[in-house]
Amino acid sequence: LGNRTRPCLKKKKKKSNSREFNKFGKTTCLEFFSNATEVEVLTEPVSKWRNVRGHNPLGLMYHDASRWGLTLQTYVQLTMLDRHTRPQVSSVRLMERSIHSARYIFVENLYRSGKMPEVDYVVLSEWFDWILRNMDVSVDLIVYLRTNPETCYQRLKKRCREEEKVIPLEYLEAIHHLHEEWLIKGSLFPVAAPVLVIEADHHMERMLELFEQNRDRILTPENRKHCP
Repeated sequence: LGNRTRPCLKKKKKKSNSREFNKFGKTTCLEFFSNATEVEVLTEPVSKWRNVRGHNPLGLMYHDASRWGLTLQTYVQLTMLDRHTRPQVSSVRLMERSIHSARYIFVENLYRSGKMPEVDYVVLSEWFDWILRNMDVSVDLIVYLRTNPETCYQRLKKRCREEEKVIPLEYLEAIHHLHEEWLIKGSLFPVAAPVLVIEADHHMERMLELFEQNRDRILTPENRKHCP
């Protein structure tokens, strides 16, 4: 991601910039910006997580996180790495989450909730740390669509994704708390990029207005330093 020129490469690459989107409303936001010039959108590879040669690790994890958490998150890390490292075809890349949020939010939640043994957590962390040291998985901006857990829960029920029917409100509260620790307080892990916070509890019309108001911050690299 970012396809930045490394010191060992002589051929100069086209400068590119990547944005990561987090929390509910990501799909709507990405759709809003998808028609902009020189923008490519990479959505979450949910279809891959639901069907790995006939198996559904996403569904298995939601029904028995202690048994299948490592299985799913190993595959999530692989598919996210694939998205980060594939050739970038436009000057701005918008990603629905990234390898960073996969590790810092969802793996962390499994471990903190006691549903991932420490040995699994350490192995995933070792893989992630190796990737950070050896691959370019950087992002230039994180767009945090900040949403109340209760709002997330209601939207989740409306979405009616089969695997998500068993998700309780408490799970969403834990995920929200980790996002706040990571992106607002900065007390969880190092933040990979500047963070743009957009309050996302509003109705659709208001959200579209907010997306438009933040268009330059999201799509123009030199404006990212102005993010709150």
